[in-house]
Amino acid sequence: MHVRMVLPTMAVAALAWAACRPAPADEGEPAGTRAVFAGTTGCASCHREEHAAWDGSQHDRAMQEARAGTVLGDFGGVQVTEGRITSTFLRRDDRFVVRTDAADGTLQDFTVAYTYGVEPLQQYLIEMPGGRLQPLSIAWDSRPAGDGGQRWFHLYAGQGLEAGDDLHWTGREQNWNFMCADCHSTNVRKGYDASADRFETAWSAIDVGCEACHGPGSRHVAWAEASGWRRALFWRENGLSAPLDERRGAGWTVDPSTGRPARSVPRTTDAEIDVCAQCHSRRAQIAEGYVAGAPLHDFYVPAPIEEGLYHADGQQRDEVYTHGSFLQSRMYSAGVTCSDCHDPHSQRLRAAGNELCGTCHVPASYDAPAHHFHQDGSAGAQCVSCHMPETTYMGVDGRRDHRFGVPRPDRSVSLGVPNPCTGCHVERNAQWAVETVARWYGDTPAGFQTFAEAFHGVARGEPAARAAAASVAVDPAQPAIVRASALARLRDRPDQAALAAARAALADPDPMVRRAALLVLEALPPQERIGAALPGLADASRAVRIQAAWLLAPASGLLASADRGAFQRAAAELVESRRYTADRPESRVTLGLFFAQLGSLDEAVAEYQAALRLSPRSTGASVNLADVRRAQGREADAERTLRDALGISPDAPELHHALGLSLARSGRIAESVAALARAAALAPGRADLAYAHAVALHSSGQARDAIRALERALARHPDTATLLFALATFHRDAGETEAALRYARRLAETRPGDAQASALVASLSR
Repeated sequence: MHVRMVLPTMAVAALAWAACRPAPADEGEPAGTRAVFAGTTGCASCHREEHAAWDGSQHDRAMQEARAGTVLGDFGGVQVTEGRITSTFLRRDDRFVVRTDAADGTLQDFTVAYTYGVEPLQQYLIEMPGGRLQPLSIAWDSRPAGDGGQRWFHLYAGQGLEAGDDLHWTGREQNWNFMCADCHSTNVRKGYDASADRFETAWSAIDVGCEACHGPGSRHVAWAEASGWRRALFWRENGLSAPLDERRGAGWTVDPSTGRPARSVPRTTDAEIDVCAQCHSRRAQIAEGYVAGAPLHDFYVPAPIEEGLYHADGQQRDEVYTHGSFLQSRMYSAGVTCSDCHDPHSQRLRAAGNELCGTCHVPASYDAPAHHFHQDGSAGAQCVSCHMPETTYMGVDGRRDHRFGVPRPDRSVSLGVPNPCTGCHVERNAQWAVETVARWYGDTPAGFQTFAEAFHGVARGEPAARAAAASVAVDPAQPAIVRASALARLRDRPDQAALAAARAALADPDPMVRRAALLVLEALPPQERIGAALPGLADASRAVRIQAAWLLAPASGLLASADRGAFQRAAAELVESRRYTADRPESRVTLGLFFAQLGSLDEAVAEYQAALRLSPRSTGASVNLADVRRAQGREADAERTLRDALGISPDAPELHHALGLSLARSGRIAESVAALARAAALAPGRADLAYAHAVALHSSGQARDAIRALERALARHPDTATLLFALATFHRDAGETEAALRYARRLAETRPGDAQASALVASLSR
């Protein structure tokens, strides 16, 4: 067994004695002594009410040893068939066993080590070689039978997952040590040994205990066990102040004239919200060791409102775990914290149904047919039905959207986003809902989220939308996550407006925005990045410092001697962050790219090769390894690397594209064109691959075929600047000035203020 407990360095009683021993008045705790995790039992004796609420909660049962009383599933010989595999759940004495397909595809017996979660489903963890814990893809539906529960179900039903697939339960994408541990236990230390590719993952508490949210408690326990002058001295020396006090002394009052609630004192920090965000957010982890009160962005990088995760109007789409939705809301902007609505110890709502909303929003105004236009007591009369629509994840887990938006069926018509009206009235269409809302309210309520049209337009490549998104990025009235998300959506081919917005956003008070600004500035040539990114090397946030180091890597040799120390410190943080996630092939690829930009090619090769050992299907590792071989003047090795990778992943467009470029460099033009054509055919959604194929055709003397390829691509990707520029120049070279001018003018419209586009129009007009 490779999971072990991290025990306090000394017993709680000993800690209390050490802290409170007789000492001169100017002597406090010994130098270097720091708080350690003392365990939940040390809290229970004083905080009985809070402990009783937590005991048996979902946090308490987030992870448990598998035994009678913790395992909810039926292990009485039940069989579940998915695809070609029939799994059997068995009870053998005190062990819970599943017979299912192993990593090699054969049926084997596995003993369940731990339960994982409890409601509305429970998963089961299996110990595997190398210290890995892997959750079975077959889960137990723990809902009551009357709600469709009390059954086994496959989380990836119908997807045909088999052994060898990354999403198979034995695969790297289903690894508890990386994916799950940090949120389901307390004070997790991943303990990955890259040289051996194994884990020694440890925790202080198997579940989400008191210290997961309040931080290590040994000093607090020592203070509580002290008395008299010892307690006073300990307080004076250690400054024991609770970081989760944002609601202390705060209350909500309602303006009788408007019916709107207001906080009695402003919320000045996000400490409480960040504690929840460490788990209830879609984020990347860049360091371990987060404790309550620490800056969130020193340990995590929360995901912005991006395609695939959210709809254009910010509604949840994929599993985004609440935090990102809440940050966009009027509630957050008004000063609401998570514990205004949720009891943090029991995790239950503070009141049921509309009564909870009525604690701030006057029921006579809002919990009434004149507002919701539904029968009292019906599902449609529930505030959450309209303002927090539910999306089901993992088959049975319904989660409500925490952006608290107003229904906007008009955006379903114009933008294609969902709306709660037709989410309930499935037999109706969005236009019916638009007309109904207009009839009820006399207009279309705008709501708080005003960025939807800009974000949707950027995704569709609409020229005017980019300017609108740039305005959103620097609008102080927008929530920080919205400003950051606007920048993130502009990082692809940023125009002058986007670059100007990014430069302005470097001074934003929120680290999420400052980091997003650096993403946009990656479009600048290396030497132009220096002035903008240098301050980021000393930013208060680790996430920003790391991004600044990444941005400046290609220009590191141009830095003044006075700036190199700051760069080296930030670069060391970047390397340390990627070493922390060295169990992931994508982290090794990123680190390889960083080393390559620094000119450390041997170190880059080592990272790419490590990524391929972890995942031979890592196309990014193969493509970048081939690129290093090219830089080393070893084109034959570059080609060999790509062909080896294509033997494993024959339908990877990136590999065909890289091979085409390699063949072109070797002068094998016909083979190059064929490889680039294959890349474009495999990924019709990639305008860059279509462009590369067309350029190869043109360079090989097939100008007419090149133009036809570009026109097909432009039909799929309207107003894409690279395609328009190529069409304008190819038509010009063919002597077709009128057609060239038409495309050049379209290019100028999509890139207002772009000097190159304007010059092209001017030259063709003459």
